[in-house]
Amino acid sequence: MNTDKPLSKKIDATVPTAARMYDHYLGGKDNYAADRAACEELDKVVPSTRRLALNNRRFLRRVVRTLAAEYGIRQFLDHGSGLPTQDNVHQVAQAVAPDARVVYADNDPMVLVHGRALLEQNDRTAVIHADLRNTDEILAHPDTRRLIDFSQPVAALFNSVFHCIPDSDTDGPQAVVRRVAERLAPGSFMVICQLVSEDAEVRDFVTGFMDRATQGHWGRVRQEKDVAALFDGMEILEPGLVEVSTWRPDGEVQPRQLSQEWIEFGGLGRLP
Repeated sequence: MNTDKPLSKKIDATVPTAARMYDHYLGGKDNYAADRAACEELDKVVPSTRRLALNNRRFLRRVVRTLAAEYGIRQFLDHGSGLPTQDNVHQVAQAVAPDARVVYADNDPMVLVHGRALLEQNDRTAVIHADLRNTDEILAHPDTRRLIDFSQPVAALFNSVFHCIPDSDTDGPQAVVRRVAERLAPGSFMVICQLVSEDAEVRDFVTGFMDRATQGHWGRVRQEKDVAALFDGMEILEPGLVEVSTWRPDGEVQPRQLSQEWIEFGGLGRLP
């Protein structure tokens, strides 16, 4: 990512952010009236969004637990992590393996404030203020270098974030995935999912609405084929690329994403 402009550390309560809207949908308290108003407007056209957000969070818990318990992953790099809530990546991973290490990266200053307050007692976890597209900055950060050994397998998480960035040959989702993959050890993993719709009207409405609401901090709602292209060259693990509420469902009672107006779509890939 080529930018010399530093990230703002100022929190603007009048402009919605995707992180705070997501927090509201999850029942959190770290959001403002502008975020809640944007959610209400969004729900008028895509009323399944709250369930979608809840199912996405459940998917994150399952995939992190799977990586730690079944594949022995002890290092997690969470891009665009969002505001801390219940069952964060470090809590899920460290419940399986107390020595698991997690680095969160997000460009929202509110995430930085709340995340660092939550994690200050956990020396195996860090939150850094960085744009997910700035791979060099994230990987070179002192906290990343302290916690992550890039000679060993790492799980890189891009959970419900790529719809927040626009297409670009240098900074778009494919470029970001390629840059990160080039820096990871063989046998590392990628968790990738984003909002998709096969309905052009839904894609256009949500993309336009969120771009205006967030004052340009948005990419676009894509299609399933766009997400599949991000896994090129990886081994896609069972059950493949799916609507995330159906990814290795466990015994917990949870709703499936029945509405098809838009869905969270993705899965788990392993680097050769």
